[in-house]
Amino acid sequence: MKRTSWMLIGLSFLFSACNDNAIFEKEMYKNVVALISSGQHNIFEEEVALVDGEVLGYISVSVGGTQAPTQDLNVDLTEDQAPLDKYNWSQFYGDERLYAKLLPADKYEIENYSIQVKAGERTGRTMVKLNPEGLSPDSTYFIGLKMTGREGVEINENKNTILYQVLIKNDYASLAQNSFYSMSGMANGMVTAGNKKMFPLSKNKVRVVAGNETFSSTEKSINEKSIILEVNEDNSVTVKPYKDIKVTMVDGDTNYPNSFEIEESYGRVINVFLLSYEYTIGKNTVLMKERLEMQVK
Repeated sequence: MKRTSWMLIGLSFLFSACNDNAIFEKEMYKNVVALISSGQHNIFEEEVALVDGEVLGYISVSVGGTQAPTQDLNVDLTEDQAPLDKYNWSQFYGDERLYAKLLPADKYEIENYSIQVKAGERTGRTMVKLNPEGLSPDSTYFIGLKMTGREGVEINENKNTILYQVLIKNDYASLAQNSFYSMSGMANGMVTAGNKKMFPLSKNKVRVVAGNETFSSTEKSINEKSIILEVNEDNSVTVKPYKDIKVTMVDGDTNYPNSFEIEESYGRVINVFLLSYEYTIGKNTVLMKERLEMQVK
């Protein structure tokens, strides 16, 4: 009798183990679709060059499981502000001055809001046409989207939304890379040095603080202290006021000829601005001669 009891217990464990294995294998082989993104808020960063005309980007999905799907899987996207609202509240609470924004409707076009993963493949995507000209380097822009699956398609509920972030760049600065230039030169005849963060504005324009002024991300400070460097076709540089600052270019200095050049040395590629200008903030006027450089390769 005792032996029979042990046999029944053993058979019970065996059937239980077989059942658990079956469930485990079923879970492993499931094809679950997820939007490709990263981080807690499902952000996907698209770095976009400021060029003439539109730029192409992509929103992609991937399929999990030990094997690729044996049939086509189709999902649909809808625009949804909820992921952006959640992001803003978790990052900035009630300080709406710091909130990220939805990318303006005239800055992008998604022609097809459906994505298909073909049988035997792991990924699918849809194209986004972007027109980044005019976007502010001081704002964070997202397209908020939510994914739903068609009949027979299982969705990863933790990866069914995306904040598609557009980050602008040009040949001189990038928001994705945080473009810091080392500065050396003279302010009113006195040697000065430091680091400056440069911001892309358009295909051939960047913004930077004047001279050795202290950078602050407030709108008032940016307007008062920032200048625009416009790189012309002949690589000469025009120095302009960004908003409230007064700026006058000073020509004729061969060491600081208001120019842009690319230097190559020992396999390194360096962006170099050589600038000479006078600027006034309030009652303070400074004659600035500076070299700005940043290694790009």
